[in-house]
Amino acid sequence: MRRHLLNETTADIYRRSVTESVDRVAAKLATTERPHTGISVDELAPVIDGIDLDTPLGDSSAALAELEDVYLRDAVYFHHPRYLGHLNCPVVIPAVVGEAVMAAVNSSLDTWDQSIGGTLIERRLIDWTTRRIGLGEKADGIFTSGGSQSNFHALLLARDEACRTVMKRAMDAGIGLTKAELLPKLRIFTSEASHFSVQKSAAMLGLGYEAVISVPVDRNRRMDTSVLALELEECAAEGLFPMAVVATAGTTDFGSIDPLPEIARLTAEHSAWMHVDAAYGCGLLVSPTRRHLLDGIEHADSVTVDYHKSFFQPVSSSAMLVRDRDTLKHATYHADYLNPRRMAEERIPNQVDKSIQTTRRFDALKLWMTLRIMGADGIGSLFDEVIDLAAAGYDLITADPRFEVVVAPQISTLVFRFLPGEDVPAELLDEAQLHARKALFASGEAVVAGTKVDGKQYLKFTLLNPQTTTADITAVLDLLAAHAEQFLGESLAVHH
Repeated sequence: MRRHLLNETTADIYRRSVTESVDRVAAKLATTERPHTGISVDELAPVIDGIDLDTPLGDSSAALAELEDVYLRDAVYFHHPRYLGHLNCPVVIPAVVGEAVMAAVNSSLDTWDQSIGGTLIERRLIDWTTRRIGLGEKADGIFTSGGSQSNFHALLLARDEACRTVMKRAMDAGIGLTKAELLPKLRIFTSEASHFSVQKSAAMLGLGYEAVISVPVDRNRRMDTSVLALELEECAAEGLFPMAVVATAGTTDFGSIDPLPEIARLTAEHSAWMHVDAAYGCGLLVSPTRRHLLDGIEHADSVTVDYHKSFFQPVSSSAMLVRDRDTLKHATYHADYLNPRRMAEERIPNQVDKSIQTTRRFDALKLWMTLRIMGADGIGSLFDEVIDLAAAGYDLITADPRFEVVVAPQISTLVFRFLPGEDVPAELLDEAQLHARKALFASGEAVVAGTKVDGKQYLKFTLLNPQTTTADITAVLDLLAAHAEQFLGESLAVHH
């Protein structure tokens, strides 16, 4: 069995095995005609359940041949121009090269003695990103598994900063206040279009879902700051404490960017932590033409970025950045067997001192390779292409009498619904949207997303592929309309 260990004696086996796997994937990419095959759970589950995991195949060639049947053939391929579903991007080759290197070397980015070189590369990329944001000389951060973890980490810091400052203020006033007494009084403000991880984070931080105040959005689906101002004032009047305001720079459904400068002003007035969830919109940091859309982000206390969305990186590649590196101490714990306190005193750079994870992949290498090969402008120009495509798609849908679109895109998402030429009961019309999306997915011809707006079912294009064209958008609209019309025709016939 030692022949399967990667070391100096098996380098040739490693080379042959990885080359064969790359050849298989390359062949699949070159011949994929649809984003997926349309296979159902009921069809695929028995195939996978029927594999005897206690009987090994013995070599990688046999395992790769089997993998063709259980994964490669039926996987959803985000590189296909008619994948218009979730926030999944096609990936750039330099990042895949980085992924291959990091998997083989297998550095763990928790302590210096496990990741020499890797630690410094990650720190350099954090510094590069904070400079792009404009957070200042004391800024710092850490790579994470994704936007949800980044948001959670940021709100953990915001919670403990709020506890520190409020309890100190109370102590200075001669009032005894415990953390247990304070936690139920903390409030988080975020728009009704923000990511669900804000609510989940509040629950995991011991604050409860009810600690999150949902602020309405304006007609462009951006946080209504006039309502935010009133909510912050009401919070203070009720003896509660505004722990944080979470602004979104690229909402999941609409790609909308909250009014960051005004939110920054309000958070400063009310001594609240400002967190910007730029998981989606972070690609604007490298846009040659649209960086101004993030104006105001430089005032944030913390920022979430997902390089695996608009930087075209493989999952996972995210980071949480802070204005003041000292706030990261709220997640620091020194263990004698890993990162004893003396290491910090000796200035040994252990990244676990900043992270809520211990063992952590060297995901930063993918971004490093991308920047070294393509450059920041290269990444940004790709993101600009999909934003231009979304604008063109908006014009197409607006001009199509079969559909209505909710709002003009700020980034690259389009939320719309099919409208028949006759009056249809609202419930049936909702069912038509659901059916069209499901039928399209089952056909394998394209993948689109769906959501609810004001209680009604809508369809959604998430455009992150520069290879997608307006012809692809037109073709998918035609397919959706055909599925919806067929469903309504059959349903109305039954009703009549």
